[in-house]
Amino acid sequence: MTPDVIKVKVVPEYCIEAEFETGEVRRFDMRPYLKYPAYAALNDPGQFRAARVENGVVVWSDEIDLSPDTLYLRGQVC
Repeated sequence: MTPDVIKVKVVPEYCIEAEFETGEVRRFDMRPYLKYPAYAALNDPGQFRAARVENGVVVWSDEIDLSPDTLYLRGQVC
């Protein structure tokens, strides 16, 4: 089972660093996802910087989120 995210930090060039409940930190590049309609609003730097954690998931709004599975399995270990 994938651990929950407990903290998220927005870093340059549309990347985020997610800290998991295990203490691991993974960097995830969102740029490839920004071309999809579901994430298009995050092309606005202000909206992208609004990333936060709710219930173990990285969210930007009620409609935009990123699962801990994706972050953990596809993110790069920091």
